[in-house]
Amino acid sequence: MVTERVSPDDIARAGMSERSVLTDTLIESHLDVARSIAARYRNRGIELDDLEQVALLGLTKAAHRFDPDAGHDFISYAVPTVRGELRRHFRDCGWTVRPPRRVQELQARIVRAQDDLVARLGRSPRPSEVASHLDVDVSDVVEALSVEGCFTPTSLDGGPGDAGATIASTLGGEDAAYTSAEASVMLEPAVRQLSARDRRIVYLRFYEERSQQEIGDAVGLTQAQVSRVLVRILKDIRGVLGAEVPVA
Repeated sequence: MVTERVSPDDIARAGMSERSVLTDTLIESHLDVARSIAARYRNRGIELDDLEQVALLGLTKAAHRFDPDAGHDFISYAVPTVRGELRRHFRDCGWTVRPPRRVQELQARIVRAQDDLVARLGRSPRPSEVASHLDVDVSDVVEALSVEGCFTPTSLDGGPGDAGATIASTLGGEDAAYTSAEASVMLEPAVRQLSARDRRIVYLRFYEERSQQEIGDAVGLTQAQVSRVLVRILKDIRGVLGAEVPVA
């Protein structure tokens, strides 16, 4: 069923009772516009059916508030009103990641200011006009308008653009070098207290990973002597650190 189009001039010329009927007809003739605007906000964490209901509420408000005598086109007035209603709904019901309170509060003020400015200007206001209306910096307005991305954060399973890659695959993991660096910092004072020969034995055993026989050949000891020296060295290090150091 195709609804007959109603022009703003028809409403302006109508009486109160007829105006109500014509306003309803005006709403019905622009239902597709409201649903189209709602569809632009889909996949952001709120069901499309709910978005359409909110958009239709905005359309209804626009139709009842519209003043034909102001000389504005209804579409240019209704679209920002519907969009503002959707943004207000996201502000109140759609947060997944909440930005700072000052940003939330400013965004709420921006939504109200946009409604006022649309009625006055007959078009969507620019950020500079909103900033002037609210007496705030343009940068703050831009920041508040950018928080729409906080409604539904990007999934870690989503791709950053590279084929086969995901956001999770670009995140860093635990680096074993941190443990090694921490151990080095802790061991350095204890090792510094060892004799030159003992430090060499530690270096050959734990850095070059030589066998006890190879170490003995290098420092002029038997394999059994190297074994006893290593036990003593590790005992001395444990005494300095006050913790268990495993014998390797």
